[in-house]
Amino acid sequence: MKPVGILGGMGPDATVLLMQKVLRAVPAKDDADHISLIVHQNPAVPSRIAALIDGTGADPAPVLAQMARDLQAAGATALAMPCNTAHHYAGAICDATDLPFLNMLDLTAQHLARAGAKRIGLLASPAVRLTGVFDAAFAKQGLTQIYPVDDAPVLGLIRAVKAGHVLTADALRAPAAALLDQDADHILIACTELSLYAGGLGADMAWSDSLDCLTDAIIRAARSDVNCPD
Repeated sequence: MKPVGILGGMGPDATVLLMQKVLRAVPAKDDADHISLIVHQNPAVPSRIAALIDGTGADPAPVLAQMARDLQAAGATALAMPCNTAHHYAGAICDATDLPFLNMLDLTAQHLARAGAKRIGLLASPAVRLTGVFDAAFAKQGLTQIYPVDDAPVLGLIRAVKAGHVLTADALRAPAAALLDQDADHILIACTELSLYAGGLGADMAWSDSLDCLTDAIIRAARSDVNCPD
């Protein structure tokens, strides 16, 4: 297995969830069957919300670039980052090392296109909309983005998770239903904080989680049975 480096801490729970997903996705019979991860759990990465929404925070790019270099020095052979919003800084990460970067945005758009989705309702930080981080990936796959009319409820859920509050199991159903009412044909969980409550959406609506797309790519990269995306 080739070690995959994880730029984590955004937030810490989302990083742990990614590790759990990778662990559970491997039908291991012994420890040695599992995927090798090198995890940089760095909650000191400057707030993406403060930088991109409030306009008052420090630039996360230099910290993320240094994390990438640290992971390469530790032996990582590819990099992954379980934070959709932080992909705004993917260029800085790619420039910092010569390691392949498993871009969660591209991986997710490819998955949605294969699933036959067209109009994607995004449950995401407002920063995802404001910075257009999904624009290029979705345009390449012919996907249309649909965002909530009011960002505040979803942002409130994200802030609550970051603060350590426990949400109700069905916390995502109401905002997801509102997106379907806006003619979305598929719901995308595009904030890894919200991935913690993905199961509450249920089987009665079509939905995907960007964190699952990243999980699959990490396993493939570690096993080297497919090429890493550019």
